[in-house]
Amino acid sequence: MRVLLFGATGMIGQGVLRECLLAADVQEVVAVGRTALTQEHGKLHQVLHADMFDFQPLEHLLQGFDACLFCLGVSSVGMDEDTYTRQTYDLTLVAASTLARLNPQMTFVYVSGAGAGTDSAGQGKVMWARIKGKTENALLRLPFKAVYLFRPGVIQPLYGVRSKTAFYQSVYTLINPLLSVIRRVRPAWVVSTESMGRAMLTVVRHGAAQPIIEPAQINQLAAERS
Repeated sequence: MRVLLFGATGMIGQGVLRECLLAADVQEVVAVGRTALTQEHGKLHQVLHADMFDFQPLEHLLQGFDACLFCLGVSSVGMDEDTYTRQTYDLTLVAASTLARLNPQMTFVYVSGAGAGTDSAGQGKVMWARIKGKTENALLRLPFKAVYLFRPGVIQPLYGVRSKTAFYQSVYTLINPLLSVIRRVRPAWVVSTESMGRAMLTVVRHGAAQPIIEPAQINQLAAERS
């Protein structure tokens, strides 16, 4: 399969990229982003693009894909609602609408967040969840083959994956051993970057019973063999 990956330099995206490159049935990964990856691999091709609100110059490169794994996102900390809406809802829908037109046979996988379901009607009081819920609803209306919305909670970085935010990385370094224990005994609480990537590939290959993928199901899907 040919996979399009957004957000490959982020913590989740790094883990997803690793699993794509390890998967025997993934023949090519095209990573689209503003920042160049230092990683090189025979399956990996990079497309650097500064304006993530205009994909018209790239349309000839964005066709013929089986899946889009959309791991691009920002924290809402310190952002007002208009800015967060532009960076979350507007940016995602510009990319997804373009891809739905160019690749109607595509499976689109979006990284949302635990708690987005509480504001799925887009009317809740929690700003980030309201915007994520609005984004989820808009994606489900697009004419893709399938759309899956991943709602991870706590995420454990594995295999050298690091957060780009120094403070977050320092926290992960401190609590990583504890996260390993929690993930084994409470799979509904913690997922890993590895399980995110594996679960995404599973839904692309085989689908899932429903579009909303919560942490426990992420771990279950990740354990399935291809």
